[in-house]
Amino acid sequence: MSVLTRDEAQTRAQLLDVHHYTVDLDLTGDDETFHSRTAIRFTVRGETGTTDTFVEVKPAELRTVTLDGHPLDPETLDENRLPLKNLTPGEHELRVDATMRYSRTGEGMHRFTDPTDGETYVYTQLFMDDVQRVFAAFDQPDLKAVFDLTVTAPQGWTVLANGITEHTGDGRWKAATTPLISTYLVAVAAGPWHSVRTEHRGLPFGIHCRRSLAPHLDADADELLDVTRACFDRYHEKFEEPYPFDSYDQAFVPEFNAGAMENPGLVTFRDEFVFRSAVTDTQRQTRAMVIAHEMAHMWFGDLVTLRWWDDIWLNESFAEYMGYQTTAEATRFTDTWTDFGVARKSWGYDADQRPSTHPVAPENVEDTASALLNFDGISYAKGASALRQLVAWLGEKDFLAGINTHFARHKFANATLADFIDSLAAATDRDVHAWADAWLRTTGVDTLTPHITPGPDGTCTLTVDRTGERPHRIAVGLYDQDLTDGRLTRRDRLELDVPQSEPHPIGKRPALLVLNEGDLTYAKVRFDAPSFDTVRTALAGLPDALTRAVVWNALRDAVRDGELPATAYLDIARTHLPRETDLAVVEGVLAFATTQVADRYVTPEQRPAALATLTDLCRDLIRRTEDGDHPGLRLIAVRHRIDTAAHPDTIAAWLADGTVPGGPELDPELRWRVLTRLAVLGATDESAIAAELQRDPSATGQEGAARCRAALPDPEAKSRAWAAMFATDDLSNYLFTATAQGFWQPEQADLVRDYVPRYYAEAVAVAARRGPAIADAAGRWAFPTHAVDADNLRLGQECLSDADPIPALRRKLVDQLDDLARALRVRRAQAG
Repeated sequence: MSVLTRDEAQTRAQLLDVHHYTVDLDLTGDDETFHSRTAIRFTVRGETGTTDTFVEVKPAELRTVTLDGHPLDPETLDENRLPLKNLTPGEHELRVDATMRYSRTGEGMHRFTDPTDGETYVYTQLFMDDVQRVFAAFDQPDLKAVFDLTVTAPQGWTVLANGITEHTGDGRWKAATTPLISTYLVAVAAGPWHSVRTEHRGLPFGIHCRRSLAPHLDADADELLDVTRACFDRYHEKFEEPYPFDSYDQAFVPEFNAGAMENPGLVTFRDEFVFRSAVTDTQRQTRAMVIAHEMAHMWFGDLVTLRWWDDIWLNESFAEYMGYQTTAEATRFTDTWTDFGVARKSWGYDADQRPSTHPVAPENVEDTASALLNFDGISYAKGASALRQLVAWLGEKDFLAGINTHFARHKFANATLADFIDSLAAATDRDVHAWADAWLRTTGVDTLTPHITPGPDGTCTLTVDRTGERPHRIAVGLYDQDLTDGRLTRRDRLELDVPQSEPHPIGKRPALLVLNEGDLTYAKVRFDAPSFDTVRTALAGLPDALTRAVVWNALRDAVRDGELPATAYLDIARTHLPRETDLAVVEGVLAFATTQVADRYVTPEQRPAALATLTDLCRDLIRRTEDGDHPGLRLIAVRHRIDTAAHPDTIAAWLADGTVPGGPELDPELRWRVLTRLAVLGATDESAIAAELQRDPSATGQEGAARCRAALPDPEAKSRAWAAMFATDDLSNYLFTATAQGFWQPEQADLVRDYVPRYYAEAVAVAARRGPAIADAAGRWAFPTHAVDADNLRLGQECLSDADPIPALRRKLVDQLDDLARALRVRRAQAG
């Protein structure tokens, strides 16, 4: 498929004004295809002469095309481009009649049949250039138009769309006319949905899911709608422009690739957010944040849309920042920035230290394939961190004034970084253009290091050294330690601008000095030697969870940079995590300790001891929570106790009894988690997996079974799993991912050794056949991360230089190989 270049988009935007789409979809055909009819009214600018352009469509069959009533030859379709030649200035109407294919990869019109009850659902995911998989379009964000949509659906189905839908009879549904929106934001979701509807501020609100998930949606409906209403009201306090669409539906859809998608009036979420098993409050907080994130897009992304994909950060960084901030302000989840700091921000730090790093606002995004690669930790986490730093520097009042100016200037239109900065500049005397150059046009992570200089009178001064070029507004926490109980008490909190004009007096030397307290900037931080000694002995005594998150992040960075042995990190976790109370901190530290430290950074010889340390840590957390007062902590500890089990006896007994002694009972998520670990350890078999699948035949059960089967330490099981991923194209995106997650296991390195060299050629082939979504899954989940050795690194580098993987896979391989090289450096640093 040809990708659209920025130059082509600019040329077409100068040539055309697109006014109106009439889209008619018929979903009543077979399981493979649907019927799509499109009429596009547009104007060619100019007064004389003729010109050529093209429209995008990717059909199974292009039936007929007419331009101003005259037929065009469908055979002129070149891949996904239909040429429109000799266009005269003035108005035109293009009509396209096509048969389109359903997707099983979450791109275009995805079709899913629920194994629980046999019901079928379809939904669209048209970002970034997948609208052409559903209907013909001038597919670029700055050719906004009005859309009228009709859908013919099977009897018993409900059709959801960007606007309010009406059933007109005989399975026909008509959606209200949209305001001006970009093509990638058009949305349809159709099927026998279970719906909960209400009204708020005169607008219809709805939440929707598959029928088989109805009891679980109903159980959380009050929470979901309360969060939605609270965020909606808070945004109307912040933003002067009212919500710009006629309704607000949220559909939880199956096999969704992203977390959610900001379609105007119809936000789609992955339906894992309809919790069918026990979850922690942090998981509920994450769901609330995603609701707030997507709602922020209704203004920043939908009302005002980027002109080209180099400004994707204008969508995602803003929504990421607003999602966390508004959740903290408007809901019961007031500690969102702790979760951001310990879990989300590391995504940005990691991405920004790889060869694939790019500025938050890159200047050279040449085509849509390149743009797709920038939906990463930089555009989300680093960008949100930059905006949080901007608010700290600018002040929230001026920040919101600039945003409201931006909405007023560009509503129902498109804007660029320059437009956004000009809007901010109109609200403040500060030099926001210089700030943007320093923060949004540069790459890499600054490092801040404290230097404490004692004076003759016993008082000290602080100088913060900076590796990097960005200015930082930071807080510094000074802590004294109670020698009787070891608790840390904050003596003072300083605010500093880095670089400093002169050293800052801090009085007597504190027991612990924490740079970036409050986590208001984006930078790695280090400790002076006495402070690090205090961290080792008293980290759990820090009174504030966000400060503890900053410290844990600093330890994480030190491990990754080879400055702190991985085993020392485990020792610190073993000492302090059993006394931790914040769920996000516990989950974040255990996740890093398990998936990075134990699985990659320690040697195979050290791994049993690492797993034993983590097992003991989790056992302590389980014992501490026996009184039932901390169910979230207990659930996290149980999950990680399962994942780190080196011997099957304990967790096999849990599965046989259906419960952990003292709770919790094993719900489907925990049962599949135990069975997966038993499969890795060779302590279960196909008959047990089949029995569990009969017990839980849901879509999640199907994924659990695929993961377990791929994890079995059996050559035939590995061969079947490999063939399912790479020899056929039958697996959906979710089943591909589940199979890949089960396949590679550190405990099975010898068994799968011969698959490592096979991976690269076969991943390149499947990515080329199946496209970006499967390429992403193949690079993310099917990569042999356990093989931390020079041979794997060499094979990957040869693949990049010789095999020409498609851009989505190339990017994933570049990142994976850099992480692999880092793991090798960490091991060498420990050995040396």
